[in-house]
Formats: sequence, structure tokens, C-alpha cells
Amino acid sequence: MKRQEEFEAAVKTMLEIIGENTKREGLVKTPKRVFKAFRDMTEGYHMDPVKVLNEALFETDNNQMVLIKDIEFYSMCEHHLLPIIGRAHVAYIPDGKVVGLSKIPRMVDIFAKRLQIQEQLTEQIADAINEVIAPKGVAVVIQARHMCMEMRGVGKTHSATTTSALRGLFLKSDTRKEFFDIINSPVVARY
Repeated sequence: MKRQEEFEAAVKTMLEIIGENTKREGLVKTPKRVFKAFRDMTEGYHMDPVKVLNEALFETDNNQMVLIKDIEFYSMCEHHLLPIIGRAHVAYIPDGKVVGLSKIPRMVDIFAKRLQIQEQLTEQIADAINEVIAPKGVAVVIQARHMCMEMRGVGKTHSATTTSALRGLFLKSDTRKEFFDIINSPVVARY
């Protein structure tokens, strides 16, 4: 509880520094709301990606690409504490083991719900999957908008940043091409 009180006091101080009246009706509960929001937006620090993946590993004979496309995520830029809004595409080629499908988006959230830079987020997801599942290959592509570029600084709205992390068979041109063809194909129908 002491840490929460310290956080709320810091928010109140910040509001006062920018010239706000922290006693006005709209701001009285803001420090508490900001604490709860930050707790939710940074819960990835309290989650173990290795444990999450290990809880849902299954043996398989499948050796074809498993891909989850368009995983929406929200993160915060570690430089400005402003939102990063994006989509991740994650694939792997099994080598005797698959992981429960829901664990892949959970992996994205675990790392996204930490203060981040997109380049690091992409690598962390790929490395965790590669370490725990030990597949023949892993591919992660992230496309995101950064509010630190849109709301301040250069003010470039609707610009997107794309990063990728490829491991194993995805470094081979034919597998790489198949992956990028799939993630770039239009969605015909939503189920």
C-alpha cells in the first residue's frame, strides 16, 4: 500500500507542476486511476513467459508452420511513457512440440505490458518462443504506431514502424517468403 501511496503522490505532484488544480472534481481521483491504469498496463513485469509457455506444451508430429496473425497489443514507450498501438504476427515451425494457441498472444501481451521499444519487444517474443518450444524456426513481425512520434516531436500521424525477428528455418528464403506472403495476404473473412 505504501508504494501505491507514493505513486499517487507523484501523480498529484506532476499534475500540480503542469498547473492543474488537483482539488477540482475531475482530478480528485486521478492519481488513484492513474495508479490502477499503470498497474494494468505494466502487469507483464509480474508474469513469467517461460512458465506460461511450459504450461501448455504438447507433443506433435506436425512440422508445418503455425501462424497467429494480427494479434492486437498495446504497450508504452520507455522513453516517453506514451502508447504504442500495434499488431503482431507470430509463427513457428514445430520440432516435436506445439504450444497451446492462446499462449502465443499471451506471450505478446507479457512483453508488451512492460515499458518497451518495439525492436526489443519483437526480439523478446521470438527469443521466449525459441527457448521454450525449441522449434525449427520462429518468426515475429510487429507493425505499430507510436504516439511519441504522433502526439509530440515530429508529429507524423499514421506512420507505422515494422520490425522483425527471424530464427532458424525462417532465415531461409523460401520459408521467409511463405511467412511474409501469408501475413501480407488480405483477410477474406472473419470467423
